[in-house]
Amino acid sequence: MDETILGITKAVSDIGRIAAVPTLLAVLRETIGLRFAAVVRVTGDMCTVCAVQDSLVLGIEAGAPFVLKKNQTSELWSTRAPIIEEHAGTDSRYLVYAGSQLQPIESYISVPIHLPNGQYFGNLCAFDSHAMSIAGSVAASMLTQFAALIGSQLQLQLEKEHEEQALLNERAASELREQFIAILGHDLRNPLQAIYASSDTLQRKLADPELLVYAGRIRNSVKRMSALIDDVLDFARGRLGGGIEIELTEVQNICTGLTTVIQELQDAQPGCKILSSIDVDQQLRCDLGRLQQVASNLLANALTHGRADTPVKFTVSADDTHLILQVWNAGEPIPAESIGKIFQPFWRHSVSSSRNGLGLGLHICSQIVRAHEGQISVTSSAEQGTVFTARLPLGSPPRKVQFRQATASSEVPVPSLQS
Repeated sequence: MDETILGITKAVSDIGRIAAVPTLLAVLRETIGLRFAAVVRVTGDMCTVCAVQDSLVLGIEAGAPFVLKKNQTSELWSTRAPIIEEHAGTDSRYLVYAGSQLQPIESYISVPIHLPNGQYFGNLCAFDSHAMSIAGSVAASMLTQFAALIGSQLQLQLEKEHEEQALLNERAASELREQFIAILGHDLRNPLQAIYASSDTLQRKLADPELLVYAGRIRNSVKRMSALIDDVLDFARGRLGGGIEIELTEVQNICTGLTTVIQELQDAQPGCKILSSIDVDQQLRCDLGRLQQVASNLLANALTHGRADTPVKFTVSADDTHLILQVWNAGEPIPAESIGKIFQPFWRHSVSSSRNGLGLGLHICSQIVRAHEGQISVTSSAEQGTVFTARLPLGSPPRKVQFRQATASSEVPVPSLQS
């Protein structure tokens, strides 16, 4: 389609979206007494009616060309100044094409429409086939104010369009990045599996203690990389619309599954100390694997940011309706202004010197808890330490949760932890 036509179509559409324009044109006609009023877009030698109030019944509609004496219209308006003619019958320029007929104009007034940024759009005009007395200063002042209002609204629309387009572009770029991350994470699994299998073979076959240490380091590094990839894939899958998948089953005893998580962390970090108390004898409907992921992420976070000389406390209990999982650590508190950001993706508070990870662990925890129809919260102070609390209903329907920006909830009470 021709760019000029596209420009005309957009101009007509832009004026059509300004709800006040029909009212302004009606007020203009009734106040001045001229029976035809219009907003006209001027581009080069082309003039197009964008909005019209026509009691002369000339048949000129929005989108139609507006021609005064063929192509002399743009020359007439090139002065970019108000024009007032009360008796234009002697001026041959004032003939308007209505359909294929030339109609004489006797009374005519026009003012330019400029956007606040100075860009010229066109003219606000009114005319009549009868000679009429126009109060020049009053009419010109009213048209000028109406034209300024239209220009202001046009610029607001243009700015809104630019913002919306920028937002669409950013969303498209964000989706492309997430697709790239998901593909990259998936493709990294194959070489990692090969490295892990090789390190496992070396650990089983090597006799040299020093070489066994190296093989163990390779294996631990692969496990850490695999965990990071899992986080990235969970995040990308959620942002791309799939959500975190949970498969709820009736779990008779979660103690074994959670104890396994504690043991794995202690094996990976022999110097760490975790005091645990798991006292749950109710049946729980949950995704045990995802619940283990929550426990692992919260414990790893506590071990990373907690004080090295103080054990981390892990407590799991249940009341009549909820499973309550808590992780406590001592150390520098999370700043009050950061509490509301703690569950956001890629965010890490800067209190601790440790900057390991991508900043996705706590965000994924919050989404898994939400997928179970639960709540997760955090409190932190120098006196009481930092406590993450997840509350999951003992029974909930299966569903997916979409990734979204999460904030710490201050509504969930946090039971005190006993040493």
